[in-house]
Amino acid sequence: MAEQVKKKLPVGIDSFEKIRSQKFYYVDKTAMIRDLLSKWGEVNLFTRPRRFGKSLNMSMLQSFFEIGSDRSLFDGLEIAKDKALCEEYMGQFPVVSISLKSVNGVDYADARSLICSVIGDEALRFHDILINSDKLNEVEKSHYRKLIADGQEEHDYYSMTDVVLKGSLKVLSGLLEKHYGRKVIILIDEYDVPLSKASENGYYNEMLFLIRSMLEQALKTNNSLYFAVLTGCLRVAKESIFTGLNNLKIFSITNVHFDEYFGFTDQEVKEMLQYYQLEDRYDAVKKWYDGYLFGDMEVYCPWDVISYCDEAIDGRKQEPKNYWSNTSSNDVVRHFIERMGNDVMQGEMEALIAGEIVEKEIHEDLTYNKLYDSIDNIWSVLFMTGYLTQRGEPEEERYRLTIPNMEIRSIFIRQIMSMFKEEVLKDGALLQAFCDALQEGADGI
Repeated sequence: MAEQVKKKLPVGIDSFEKIRSQKFYYVDKTAMIRDLLSKWGEVNLFTRPRRFGKSLNMSMLQSFFEIGSDRSLFDGLEIAKDKALCEEYMGQFPVVSISLKSVNGVDYADARSLICSVIGDEALRFHDILINSDKLNEVEKSHYRKLIADGQEEHDYYSMTDVVLKGSLKVLSGLLEKHYGRKVIILIDEYDVPLSKASENGYYNEMLFLIRSMLEQALKTNNSLYFAVLTGCLRVAKESIFTGLNNLKIFSITNVHFDEYFGFTDQEVKEMLQYYQLEDRYDAVKKWYDGYLFGDMEVYCPWDVISYCDEAIDGRKQEPKNYWSNTSSNDVVRHFIERMGNDVMQGEMEALIAGEIVEKEIHEDLTYNKLYDSIDNIWSVLFMTGYLTQRGEPEEERYRLTIPNMEIRSIFIRQIMSMFKEEVLKDGALLQAFCDALQEGADGI
C-alpha cells in the first residue's frame, strides 16, 4: 500500500476556513468555543505575544458562529462532539470581524485612512444583504452607504467622517441585527497595534481618542451586541482605552482560563512530530521552542514548531533555528538595552543569559506611551511580549522571570550582543566588559 500523503503545514496561514477546506494540518483548539460560551463576559480580551495563534482562533470563532458558515469545517473536531451546543450556536449569529494588525501609519492621517479601509472592507462583505434588505428603511440604508463610500466619485473609505468612523462598528452591528433579527458578535483582532504604532510615530493621543471612541460605542453603548472578543499583545490600561467598560473580562498570560488555547501543548507537539515521523527531533524542539508558561500550562510557540517541521519533513537533519525574530520587532529589547547603565542591570542580564531567574514586579495595565518611562515597565513588557516567562507562583505582583527557551536566548545573545557592540563605540570599556561577560555566559550553555 502506498504511503499516505501527509497534510501540508499551514506556515503563515491564519484562516481557519482555508486550513480546514484545503486539508492543512490543524491543531484542534475548538474546545475554546465551549469554554468561551460557558465563561464569557459581554466583552472578552485575550492578550498573548505575537505568533501564538490569536488570529487563527479569531478566524475559528467567526467560522463557527457566523450565519451561512460551512458546518463541515468542524467535522471530526472536538467541538463537534457537543451536538446540543453546535445546534444552538453554530451558524446562528451575524459576525462583524476586523483585524487592525496592518494599521501601521507613518502619521495619524495615514493610520486613520487604514482603519477606514478596514471598516469599509468589512461593511462591504454585507453589501448585497443590507442594500437589498426589506427589513431596513432608506435612512438606515443611507447610513450603511456612508460606511462603504457608496455614491462617491472614487470608491474608497478615506473620506469617512469622524462621526461615521467612530460609530461605524455600532452602526454596522445595528443594521445586521435589524436584518437578521439576531444580536451580533464583534471580533477585533490585534486591537492594540494602532496604539503601538502611534506611540512609535508620535501621534498617540490622537489615535487613543479614536480607538477609545470606536470601542466605547461598539462595546459599551451597543444594544445590538451579543458578545465581543478582542485580542492584543498588551493589556492597555483600562482607564486609557476601556473607560467605563464594566462588562470587560481580561484573559492575560497570567490567567488559568483558556491557557491551553494559545500555543501548542506538549502532547500536541508530540502528536505533530509523530504524524510527520519526526519523533527523534522532540528533544531539540522542546529545548528551542517550549518553555512559555501561560496560566498553569506550559506551551510551545506554534509559529516555530510549524516552521521547523515544515523544513524538517524533507528528511534532512534540520537543526533548530530562530524563526521568531524574523516575524517580530525587537524594539522592546533595544529599549531594554538602552536603559541598562548600571552593574545591577548588567548582572541581571548575565543571569538571564545563563538560564537563571530574576524576580521582578510585573504590571500588566500599562499604556503604550508610558512603556519605557522606567526600567520597571520594561521588565513587564519583556514578560508580556514573550521574551521572558514566569516560573512558579507569583507573590502578589512579583514574578520569577526567566528566558523561556533557546530561541529567545539566541535573540538575547546574538541580536542584543550586536546592539551592545554598537554602543561600545560610545560607552567604551564598560560595555565591552559586559559584552565579554555575556559571551562567556553563552559559551557555557
